[in-house]
Amino acid sequence: MDLSIVDIAPVRSGETATEAYEDTVELAQAAERLGYSRFWVAEHHGVSDAIASATPEVLIAHLAAKTDDIRVGSGTVLLNHYSPFKVAETFASLDALAPGRVDLGLGRATGMPAVDRALGSGGPRQSAGDDHAAKIEETARHVYDAYPDDHPYADIRIPRSADGVPEVWVLGSSPSSAKIAADLGLPYAFAAFIRPTVAATALDTYRERFQPSEFDEGLDEPHSMLAANVACAETDHEAARLRASSEAAYQRMARGAFGPPPTVEEAVDEIGGVPEPTSTSLAPSEWPRAISGSPETVGTLLEEMTAQVGADEVVVQNLIEDPEARIRSHELIAEGVGIDGR
Repeated sequence: MDLSIVDIAPVRSGETATEAYEDTVELAQAAERLGYSRFWVAEHHGVSDAIASATPEVLIAHLAAKTDDIRVGSGTVLLNHYSPFKVAETFASLDALAPGRVDLGLGRATGMPAVDRALGSGGPRQSAGDDHAAKIEETARHVYDAYPDDHPYADIRIPRSADGVPEVWVLGSSPSSAKIAADLGLPYAFAAFIRPTVAATALDTYRERFQPSEFDEGLDEPHSMLAANVACAETDHEAARLRASSEAAYQRMARGAFGPPPTVEEAVDEIGGVPEPTSTSLAPSEWPRAISGSPETVGTLLEEMTAQVGADEVVVQNLIEDPEARIRSHELIAEGVGIDGR
């Protein structure tokens, strides 16, 4: 199983984005050492006291310079805020700086109205996302130089490396995003830490609707990734205790409360105790937003989950507040899955 990481550069209480970025670099370097395939960074706006990953294209350039061969990319670029051409140009430039290592994950999301207005995307058309499929296709055509000869954009050129172009992914948490990926013949990543019980439907939709891509660098067969929130420790009980940070963070988000990630102690107090360990026998309709366990338990869970929904890869996220514990969790996940590090 190919295993990857998506990180949000969490900002701890009393710290700044500088420390958060340093922690992200250390995690990326650990991921490379452990044999993870990809290291993606998210895009969140207006919550800088909690999440520093606001500009994935900036972080990707820095991470590429601080690592050697792990793939680096976006999980995700919120395309509803941007010009497809500018996104394609930016990521092609990143790929020219780190040839053969850059992933362009495309998605959409709206946030606080003031933030959306500040980003210049507060109008009803952008908020509704009714042009999302067209914007993804436009971005991919720029990246893959795939406009027909008579198209107004056919003669536009963007920076290139000698080794190819960025790998374009569609990211989402609903069957509608799965349809976009399938229609374009692009790889698809489903965010199970957002809407876990929809995973099976979305990934079935992706496979059933899939069409081989017309892009030279596109896919002939469907290829999918499952994104999961995972906490891992030496025992199931200790892993469940670590998972408390994610459980508390999700409860805060549901209340519209954003701030530095809670420590494990704060989280256990907020949610009224240590969560129950994750069962190793879960139907897709029963999946929680976060799972936990020992390396053996996590390995079993991820094997079962990917088999249940037919995913080819896994990308893991967690909201563990302590950077050292976060790295240790990823070390143990790698052990449980059996990926080979350096």
